Amino acid sequence: MDSRIPYDDYPVVFLPAYENPPAWIPPHERVYHPDYNNELTQFLPRIVTLKKPPGAQLGFNIRGGKASQLGIFISKVIPDSDAHRAGLQEGDQVLAVNDVDFQDIEHSKGQKVLFSSAVTLPEKEIPKISPGMSWTS
Repeated sequence: MDSRIPYDDYPVVFLPAYENPPAWIPPHERVYHPDYNNELTQFLPRIVTLKKPPGAQLGFNIRGGKASQLGIFISKVIPDSDAHRAGLQEGDQVLAVNDVDFQDIEHSKGQKVLFSSAVTLPEKEIPKISPGMSWTS
C-alpha cells in the first residue's frame, strides 16, 4: 500500500514574491526618521462639516450597519463632491449623525438619518486599513 500523498489532487497556489521587511531602525532614531509617523492625533475622531441642501446628494455611499456588527463606513466618495472637498475618505467610519449614534445602527435607519434635510456626522479616522472620521452638517 502506497502511503504517499497524491499531490496531483491538490490545487496549485501561486504566492506573491517575498518582500524583505524594512531595515531596522533603533527606537531612539525613530522619532526623527521620515519612515515613522509619530503623530497619533491622526487616529482621533474628527468633525467634518458638510452642508446638504434638501434634496441634494450627499456625495458619498455607506456600507455596513448592525447586521455586519462593524458600524457604518464610507464605501465611496464622489470625486469633486462637497463630501470629497470636506475631507471624507473611503473607509472613514461614521460615528454619529445629528446626535444619533451610528456605532450600532441598522443600515436602513442610517440611510434615513443621512437623507434627512439637516445632517451632522461625526466620524472616526482609523489607520489606512480602515480609516474613519467625524463630521457635522
